Amino acid sequence: MKITVVGATGQIGSQVVKLLSEAGHQVAAASRSSGVDALSGDGVAAAFGGADVIVDVLNSPSLEPGPALEFFTGSATTLLSEAKTAQVKNYVLLSIVGVDGIEADGYLRGKHLQEELVATSGVPYTIVRATQFHEFTEGIAGSLMVDKEVRAPDALIQPVAAAEVAGFVARVAAEAPRHGVLNFGGPEKMPFTEMARTVFTHQGKNLPITVDPQATYFGVPVQQNSLVTDDGAERGSTRLVDWLSQQ
Repeated sequence: MKITVVGATGQIGSQVVKLLSEAGHQVAAASRSSGVDALSGDGVAAAFGGADVIVDVLNSPSLEPGPALEFFTGSATTLLSEAKTAQVKNYVLLSIVGVDGIEADGYLRGKHLQEELVATSGVPYTIVRATQFHEFTEGIAGSLMVDKEVRAPDALIQPVAAAEVAGFVARVAAEAPRHGVLNFGGPEKMPFTEMARTVFTHQGKNLPITVDPQATYFGVPVQQNSLVTDDGAERGSTRLVDWLSQQ
């Protein structure tokens, strides 16, 4: 099977390329460094030519609301047009658990609009939504610091190892399109307070940690289950505390 991975040099993309290649697939690694620009369209037609499957794991180079939204919608419009021309059999998009239920502008809204473009494109597709990566938890915990105190949202989080997300995406890419959404999360759902305590304990810090009903997830208000999968979703096996101990 010929599979083109867009965003092939990123954290997930590089692992997906390796896994698919080891599984015997013919893999085209597409990125700006290889001359493929998802916004301008440069190199996209050549990268998609003859492809059976497209894996889109691109991430916005900017987290700012306007540029992020423009990147996700613009890149999706360009890539889906070429995917349709190439008559690909499955367009696999990596997205975020809960993105359809969170009221937010910018990055998260951009991801949701990207999903909608994929779902309405007429191209066979599978959307994989993953929870927050273990690799991001130190940044998430740090964002909760207010005057040397940790103020955490009254919500759950479900960290997952990026390597396990990559494995799930690679597996889905080799399967038939689902024409819908698959959720994938970490093995444990935990309060934000527990996640922060686990991270700061690993860092050797003993900080006061409290639940603050006004606290947000990078400025976005979240409910108890906004960022976690339902009970029927597939999960990884690596716990956050174990992952941190290996770093």
